[in-house]
Amino acid sequence: MGNVFISIDEIGVQNVGNFKWIDARFSLQNPALGREKYEQSHVEGAVHWDLDVDLSNAKNGDGRHPLPTEQQLIELFETSGLQLEDQIAVYDDGGNPFATRVWWVLQYAGFKHARIVLEGFDTLQEKGVPVQVGKPNVERTTVAPVWNEAIYADRNFVENIVAGEEQTTLIDARAAARYRGEHEPLDRIAGHIPTALNFDWEQLKKDGQYNLDETVKKQLEQVIDGQESLAVYCGSGVTATPLYAMLKHHGFDNVRLYIGSYSDWVSKDDAPIETSLD
Repeated sequence: MGNVFISIDEIGVQNVGNFKWIDARFSLQNPALGREKYEQSHVEGAVHWDLDVDLSNAKNGDGRHPLPTEQQLIELFETSGLQLEDQIAVYDDGGNPFATRVWWVLQYAGFKHARIVLEGFDTLQEKGVPVQVGKPNVERTTVAPVWNEAIYADRNFVENIVAGEEQTTLIDARAAARYRGEHEPLDRIAGHIPTALNFDWEQLKKDGQYNLDETVKKQLEQVIDGQESLAVYCGSGVTATPLYAMLKHHGFDNVRLYIGSYSDWVSKDDAPIETSLD
């Protein structure tokens, strides 16, 4: 089992101060909401990382939520007061894909001790975690990331999978109707990347938070069917991160995230698409 998720009971309220905290709350329907919630109240000492502002750079292209540049990420790490060896706890509203996106970015940059908090902010507060209003005083650090390209998949890597030149299994984390091409609310053409299997990321949850028991592992194994090299994607590289995190939690070590995901794939007019209607 990988050290991916952690509960507040494991941390211990008395040990909250031993972690650097990142508040990842966000809403795809209302992009300002996460920042507003943070400003109202957040875990004491937590910085806020906004999906649109801090964890994406639309100018880079490559889908709806492309990664910022390496220099932009370094600036984010340093202004957040982080160091590579820090114990880091990342939370959102619980069972959302935003803390997992932050966690993946930290993994990519070489932070080895970051964990996704299972509980959302409201539950953390109910359990007695100290909270505050207003930004914390953060001392700037210097960070030299160790970029882990082994967990990153770009478009070229995925093209090689589709062409049969790369022996990696694609897994689409979107809802089955979008995967099958029956419904597409966001991207210009419905369907999925050829060869991809489907595992809806919503299946990873139970009662509003990520379900870590063996039933999820068995469901994943049924889809993966013994394949060892995996690459996950979704619409824009956000909701695939819970699937990536859960695979790592259950010991699937060779996993990549196609950060551009389906929105990047269909940005080219000649990109091949499959649907259940083919």
